[in-house]
Amino acid sequence: MDLDRRDIKLLRLLQEDCRRSNAELAEAVGMSASALWRRVRALEEAGVIERYGAVVDPGEMGLGFEAIVHVHLTRHDPERIVEFIRAVEASVEVQECYATTGQADYHLRVLCRDLEAYNRFLEGFLFRLPAVNSAQTNVVLRTIKRNRPVSR
Repeated sequence: MDLDRRDIKLLRLLQEDCRRSNAELAEAVGMSASALWRRVRALEEAGVIERYGAVVDPGEMGLGFEAIVHVHLTRHDPERIVEFIRAVEASVEVQECYATTGQADYHLRVLCRDLEAYNRFLEGFLFRLPAVNSAQTNVVLRTIKRNRPVSR
């Protein structure tokens, strides 16, 4: 889908606050309310807008432990990889998962209540997955930048 300057502005505004009214958004991007509504629907249908949601502070939810986990697989057996991915997708602790190049096969962003809960996550979940050989943990000391609007 080709995005014009109004689409880019609309997407930035929605990412900043998706609760803005249709009329407010239309005025901000210089469109009629009905044209804006049709454009938002087109962006949703094209997959440019994946979903709407709230940004929640993990600490306020009692999740004070955050880590980046570098996962090394035993083998790259397609069945085990699918099993690993399904398990990770179902895990409430795993917030994000990336398959990357480099030394580790996958990188997970994990949120837990505390170190003890993280240890339970490792021993009771991650290390029980047949595809997992090892994992290296980097504890997040503080977050510098998070949940920023996508822009070009």
